[in-house]
Amino acid sequence: MANLERNNRFLFDLMQQPGNNLCADCGVSEPDWTSYTLGIFVCLNCSGIHRNLPAVSKVKSIYLDRWEDSLVEFMQEKGNSTAKAFYEKCVPAFFYRPQQTDCTVLKDQWIRAKYERREFTGENNDLQQAYCSGLFESTLWKKGKDHKQFFKRTFLLSRKDFTLRYFIKEDSKAPKAVISMKDLNASFQPEKIRHAHGLQISYLQGERVRNLFVYHENGQIIVSFFNAIRATRLSYLQKKHPTLGEHDLIPQITRHCLKEGYMEKTGPTQREPFKKRWFTLCSVNRKLLYFKTPLDATELGAVFIGTESHSYSVSENGSRSTRGSRWHHGITLQTPSRQFVFMCELEQEQREWLEAFRKVISQPMTSEDYAYEANLKRGK
Repeated sequence: MANLERNNRFLFDLMQQPGNNLCADCGVSEPDWTSYTLGIFVCLNCSGIHRNLPAVSKVKSIYLDRWEDSLVEFMQEKGNSTAKAFYEKCVPAFFYRPQQTDCTVLKDQWIRAKYERREFTGENNDLQQAYCSGLFESTLWKKGKDHKQFFKRTFLLSRKDFTLRYFIKEDSKAPKAVISMKDLNASFQPEKIRHAHGLQISYLQGERVRNLFVYHENGQIIVSFFNAIRATRLSYLQKKHPTLGEHDLIPQITRHCLKEGYMEKTGPTQREPFKKRWFTLCSVNRKLLYFKTPLDATELGAVFIGTESHSYSVSENGSRSTRGSRWHHGITLQTPSRQFVFMCELEQEQREWLEAFRKVISQPMTSEDYAYEANLKRGK
């Protein structure tokens, strides 16, 4: 018993060492589980995915399980840094590395790609062809623009001309749409789409944002499609910004929204009735978009958010008796041309929106932001 307790204490100390103190797969701190066959320290959530790979990975808790001397010695010999040097040796720069807050399919496929398929060890580079080649074709389920049904559509991604096309029928010669990589974004939205593999693709169609909602039953295929989009976007950005390195371009490939959710909004005179709308705030393009529902194909409108020095500000609206609103937690967003009033249902949501707005306002504007703001002022 004394030896077993000693082993658990030793493993705890081993987990505190640099490299081991972060989950080998999602990066969360203080991982208290291990894959004792791979010699890595992982968090509870990632250990659940490892349990589904019994042929390559078996898990134990640092605290709850008994540890034999031989396993402790193996963990000491290996560790996260050694494992990363082997299993992540050839990860492409564009390949998305999931974080703790990412959806399950991203983490599941990242772990399977590393340890089950060994895509990044240099042994099986042919497995990367699905997302590294210049063309990617797949049939996905796509939500119809004006109704809730999903239909099979063929998608073709081309790095040659930086486009994503989709076709109504497999034998269609002309695509339904040709989408440029210029403003395209892709992000997993399983809760919104109500499918574990749900992916949202957004792009500019004229002056408005257009959304496509797709999924595939096979997790490997939808994640490969996502990474193929990232590969194509990176190639586009490298051509557009030849003097910038990968370190500067990688964060621009795809992005998460800073905050999403329902708020109520009124019109420009603030005498119009409040209407419930779905809002999306992105810190990269500094836009607050609003839709009637989360699965709308096209935005109803957008608000650009600049910096405080350009007369943008946000504050709590303390009025609990705003006419026509069912909700009572208000936000006032001031822009050079208009004051916007939003109402949140819960105080917690109000705090989260205020924090998100302030984060955007506090970050410096880019040259593209200045150009966009100038166009707004000219009425373009």
